[in-house]
Amino acid sequence: MSAETSPPQSPAPAAGYTLWQLVRYMLGLGTWGFGGPVALVGYMYRDLVERRHWISESDYKEGLTLAQLMPGPLAAQLAIYLGFVRYRVLGATVAGLAFVLPSFAMVVAIGAAYMAYGGIEWMQAVFYGVGAAVIGIIALSAYKLTTKNIGKDKLLWAIFFVSAALTVVTQSEIVWVFLVGGVLVWLVRAPPKFLSRGSVNSVAAPLAGMLAAGAIDWHKLGQIGAFFAYAGSFVFGSGLAIVPFLYGGVVKEYGWLTDRQFVDAVAVAMITPGPVVITTGFIGYLVAGFWGAVVAAVGTFLPCYLFTIIPAPYFKKHGKRPAIVAFVDGVTAAAIGAIAGAVIVIGQRSITDFVTAALALVTVIVLWRFKKVPEPLIVLVAAIAGLLLHPLLAHT
Repeated sequence: MSAETSPPQSPAPAAGYTLWQLVRYMLGLGTWGFGGPVALVGYMYRDLVERRHWISESDYKEGLTLAQLMPGPLAAQLAIYLGFVRYRVLGATVAGLAFVLPSFAMVVAIGAAYMAYGGIEWMQAVFYGVGAAVIGIIALSAYKLTTKNIGKDKLLWAIFFVSAALTVVTQSEIVWVFLVGGVLVWLVRAPPKFLSRGSVNSVAAPLAGMLAAGAIDWHKLGQIGAFFAYAGSFVFGSGLAIVPFLYGGVVKEYGWLTDRQFVDAVAVAMITPGPVVITTGFIGYLVAGFWGAVVAAVGTFLPCYLFTIIPAPYFKKHGKRPAIVAFVDGVTAAAIGAIAGAVIVIGQRSITDFVTAALALVTVIVLWRFKKVPEPLIVLVAAIAGLLLHPLLAHT
């Protein structure tokens, strides 16, 4: 997924750093880093390239490009790559864990409180307001992602609309739309020379086999791990890309959560620092307690970890090939379409009256007009509004 304009050049790293120093930095960023993936990768550039000179400009840019091309949450993948730069697999592993663990601990604690007190009136009131604000946040994010990544490309727009429509109609995420979108753009923009008319089946057969492999009947933890690993394999750039995937699985297919609980789970991701996809830990906790949270989080982040450390040594040579870029463009267009469709599907559950509609609209207006307003602040205000307004509406 496309990132912001490339930052200006900075001096090459002069100061060395230990693995423990990098781990402490990632722990701090995972604890206090609000603002979403673009903000988080911006903090890493500011702190590690500009201020501390631990990471070179070229290493940072290579890591950011790899994170954009490979499926997985953007900020988490960049953290893993920056750990890999000097300390290879060990550095990638501990840097990634340090970045994710603080927010994981937070969502597990919130999940425990939610399970214990979720039925009381004040928590219902909080999520009444927060759920509406989250819809506004996702809607604006979908708009920004669309204008930023699709532009005027007619093929990408077609993939976007098909993916959005199918998400609304089926109320779930259909993974083959992502794959077809990627393959279609690849074949149109950068068709391989060896590909003849009769060889299209050689591409389709492995894809069909891969999809069929997901139908195995697992017991509960195995089922959770398999589903979240599957979902984590198709998150490109923004953590919000996983939202329609999760809705289709945990609500529609497996029935693990209700619509209300799912919106609450997305809200938890918005009010905690670190990667948005850490909401999978909260969902896992609601489904199967602490070990459900662990399995869900590991399943979500393991693909992005592997998609970072395995290609990292070879990325300088092959990462900019037209075929790879074209495939990612197609998958990205389908992912953004699914996010747009999910706004409609999830919004039907969260926007229940005039007040929630107004909260969602005000959220969009504030974030559009005042671009530096942090999303957690919006969520906090929405929670207070819910606490004040929900009891009044419930008794009218």
